[in-house]
Amino acid sequence: MYVVTAATADGERAGCLVGFASPCSIHPPRFMAWLSTANHTYRVACRASHLAVHVLRDDQKETAALFGGRTGDDTDKFARVDWRPGEGGAPVLADCRAWLVGEVRERVGGGDHVGFLLAPVEQSPPGPSGTPLLRLGDVTALRPGHPA
Repeated sequence: MYVVTAATADGERAGCLVGFASPCSIHPPRFMAWLSTANHTYRVACRASHLAVHVLRDDQKETAALFGGRTGDDTDKFARVDWRPGEGGAPVLADCRAWLVGEVRERVGGGDHVGFLLAPVEQSPPGPSGTPLLRLGDVTALRPGHPA
């Protein structure tokens, strides 16, 4: 599972839990993150130049619940986590297994989700190997902040 975060030039921030994301090109390096069109983060991401994609560890269910079970329509999620602005202002969460910031190069329609094609411009340093990651099965009981 991933948390995708975005910020606009005027400082509006948003972030959500994402299950659809993947590297999609080696040369040039590209990453695709899919956001639900019903989501507050989607609306912010459409106005952002960069997105940050964070990989969660299996012990970060609380972070997953915050970004997946609450909506930015009524909750400032960033008041509850440590973060810093990354390239292009994208919020980078301090306590994640790994992350990347990518410049938005293209948006691709895909039904109820839109894919954001990212060109990586910043990434986390290598972390310890063997750290268990948060998987879909770990959050299936989570009640979403917006319908998917």
